Amino acid sequence: MIVQRVILNSRPGKNGNPVAENFRMEEVYLPDNINEGQVQVRTLYLSVDPYMRCRMNEDTGTDYITPWQLSQVVDGGGVGIIEESKHTNLTKGDFVTSFYWPWQTKVILDGNSLEKVDPQLVDGHLSYFLGAIGMPGLTSLIGIQEKGHITAGSNKTMVVSGAAGACGSVAGQMNENSHIILCGQISQYNKDVPYPPPLSPAIEAIQKERNITRERFLVLNYKDKFEPGILQLSQWFKEGKLKIKETVINGLENMGAAFQSMMTGGYIDYPPSTTSYGKSIVFPRGI
Repeated sequence: MIVQRVILNSRPGKNGNPVAENFRMEEVYLPDNINEGQVQVRTLYLSVDPYMRCRMNEDTGTDYITPWQLSQVVDGGGVGIIEESKHTNLTKGDFVTSFYWPWQTKVILDGNSLEKVDPQLVDGHLSYFLGAIGMPGLTSLIGIQEKGHITAGSNKTMVVSGAAGACGSVAGQMNENSHIILCGQISQYNKDVPYPPPLSPAIEAIQKERNITRERFLVLNYKDKFEPGILQLSQWFKEGKLKIKETVINGLENMGAAFQSMMTGGYIDYPPSTTSYGKSIVFPRGI
């Protein structure tokens, strides 16, 4: 069987801006048979996210994600449906997801690398498992629960900034005894700087004067909280408490353009009083 996939065509450089041409479509042969423990899946949705920018470099600068390799298939968050299975816990027709889903129309995967998802949790909107009812939603929920130090009735104000960290825009406006959770910093991803970037002397002085603390957060350190977190997010969605918006782009051939758009703020338009975050979902049409 011949399938389509997206490979890393070139690197933008640590201080460069990614462009659609950094990615390239190609056709590849997919074996007709699968081995024990494997499944063949058809890709339904793929996600492009800001963290992927560091995977375009030869060195990601972290120990928990690896760089994409030139001329090799790109991977990331994905959702698909099983078309054939030789795995004891997965059957044809199951919907599954993975954090390392190849950008490919159809693919053979180790069944143990997949998680089953229930479409009823998202009222059939499977792409939500890559957004608000997936890793980004879990990052927000668990980050606040574990690092926010927020309790009911505490009369605290929470500020969510898309440019928190080195620029000091948040630290300079925070009240005394504030706490900053560092998680993601898309404005710095096209620069060869450490994460989190060092603060300027002026911002450091404000931080010390006002007793402001900074703490990093990585959601992958809280995998034991993923399942209850998904159920909580799903419940809020069904109750209308969680509003979900996403940008959906059709066609695997548009993955590069979707990535570039995500990194430059070309995703869904929100009201002027809010800040949208980098998120695009691609539906590989025609498969």
